[in-house]
Formats: sequence, C-alpha cells, structure tokens
Amino acid sequence: MFEFQIRKADIRQHRVIPIDAAADESGLTDGEVLVRVERFAFTANNITYATMADRLGYWQFFPPAGDDADGWGVIPVWGFACVIASRAGDIPVGDRLYGYFPPATCLIMKPVGIKPQRLIDGAAHRSQLPAAYNSYSRVAAEPGYDRAMDDERMLLWPLHITSFFLWDVLQDRQWHGARQVVIVSASSKTSIGLAYALNVDVDAPVAVGVTSASNLDFVENLGLYERTVAYDALTDIDADIPAVIVDMSGNVDVLGHLHAHLGENMRRCINVGLTHGSETGMGEGVIAERSEFFFAPSHIQKRVKEWGADDFGHRTSTFLRDATVATRDWLTLKTIDGLTGLAEVYPEVCAGRIPADQGLIVKL
Repeated sequence: MFEFQIRKADIRQHRVIPIDAAADESGLTDGEVLVRVERFAFTANNITYATMADRLGYWQFFPPAGDDADGWGVIPVWGFACVIASRAGDIPVGDRLYGYFPPATCLIMKPVGIKPQRLIDGAAHRSQLPAAYNSYSRVAAEPGYDRAMDDERMLLWPLHITSFFLWDVLQDRQWHGARQVVIVSASSKTSIGLAYALNVDVDAPVAVGVTSASNLDFVENLGLYERTVAYDALTDIDADIPAVIVDMSGNVDVLGHLHAHLGENMRRCINVGLTHGSETGMGEGVIAERSEFFFAPSHIQKRVKEWGADDFGHRTSTFLRDATVATRDWLTLKTIDGLTGLAEVYPEVCAGRIPADQGLIVKL
C-alpha cells in the first residue's frame, strides 16, 4: 500500500512511499472501515489546495504516513473508494463512496451520521474542518446513479460546484453593478463552469475570458464567452464598462495590470484559484479594498441552511449534470496508471502544462 506526498515548503518536491495499513478487519477498531481508493481526478485545483493548505487547513485532512513524515503533506483529491473491511455495522463491505480522499491506495475512516445515501468521516483530526469535505456519498443508493459518469463526476463536480456558487454569490450581490464578468484563466475548468452558468442565465452580465495566447482558439471555440483576450492584450477589454473580475490564476502581475486598466470600473475582484502557481500576495496596482478571496465551503454551508438539504441537492445536482454534459464536446479524459504515473505527470500539473481540454484520471 502506497501514498503520494509532497513537501510543504516546496510543493514541486514529491514522493511515493509505502504505508502501513490494515489489510482486513483485524486492524480496525470498533466503528472504523477500511476503504480501497479506486480512482481519483487530479487537476490544477489540487495544486491550489497545496498552495493554500497552511491558510485553509488542507494539510489536516490526511496526515502523512511514514516515520520521516515531518515536512511532508498529502494533497486531498476527489474520487471513488470501495469498503474492503468494516467494523461499522451499518456500512457493509462492498459499499462504494464518492468524496475527499488522499492520493493513496487505502484509507481508514470512522463513519458517523450514517444515512442511506451519505455518511461523514468522524475521525477526530477532521472534526474542525469544513463539513462539505467530510461528507461522502454512498453512490449505490443515489437515485439515478450512473457509474459511467464516475470519471466526469470526480473531475468536474468539485470544480463546477465552485462555478455554481460563484455565479450564485454574484447574482445574490446584483453583480456588484457590473455589466461584464472578466474571468482570468478562462481555459480552466472552473472558469468554463462559471462561463456556462453566466451563459444560460439571461439576466447575467456577459463573460469576458482572459487566457494565454496558446489557448485563445480553444476558449473562443467554447462559445461561452462574449469575447476572449490574451494576457498581453488586457487593454482590449472595454474599461468603460463596469466589471467584476473573477480570478482563477493567482497571477498578481496580470491582476495589477487589469485593475489599473479598469480603474474605477473595477467594481470587485474575486480571487478563487491559483492555476498559474503559488502567487498569493497583492501585487502592484491591485485594488486590495475591492478584492476578496472566495472560499466555496463557507458559501455552501450558508446555502444549505437557507435552502434546506433537499432544495440544495436539487439545485446543485441539476446544474452539475447539465454543465458536465456540456463539456463532452471538448473534454478528453486521460487515464494515469497508479501513483507512480501521478508522480511522473505531477510536475506538468504544477507547471500548468496540462492541455486545457484534457482531464487526468488516476486509476489505482
């Protein structure tokens, strides 16, 4: 059994190490289950988790295994796992779960709050972490569950749920008075999900995509953006139109130039991800007082309380399925063989060199 780890101080450093874990029920305590991770998606979103881990607590989900684990961390991933041993009476062997897992071959969990379609990992070290990340779907009990959508689900749903709630919070704030939403790193899958949401909302401002010159054709051909500009042509964006910026890149130089160009018409800048690396500070020209960091789990918890679980589930699942189907014309899934395969492609993900139309699925 193995685990993929990265250096906290330099996320470009990584390793695959053997881990000690129960192979059957004899290694579990009462109430625990052992799951075998079957497959998971790996995207630039996972690099954001690593970059923001100290600030947002992502290192706490899955403490690294091994005697020399000091300084190493485990990046959470979204995927599917199967229960292979159980000392939790309500969770049978063979139950399949979808949710947050380590990039590892196995995980010991302590299910609580068990319901026919859902459970929570009640491990003590996770008790103070966002509830949305501790909840797991028992997929066999889901109405209309389609196993054929597993790869798309673990790749896109964690990204598109952020897209949905970005659209929701912008709509809730009346778009900050903007008439255009400028999306930086427009080729990212979260950006595309937001552009889809804006495109199908007849009351939404138009979406303007900012991307690299190499991705211009791809982004334009999506048909979701009113217009697309390259990073070296930011002044092509109409500064006379009030704008909200949604930034998925974390590129402070781009943001500084964009804020300066839009000036008073830059009504709000919402910082979401870090597709271009680990730049997290405020750069020259950035208008800090009109900028904020968007943390999706907080908004999700707010809406669950306001809408109720059933309405929340209906709204989000409908959007997620529709947005996923809309990707099938352009998205290519690439299967990666095991954790050693992940180690080989990991530097490319860190450097942002995975093609925009490709999704990585790690099969264990």
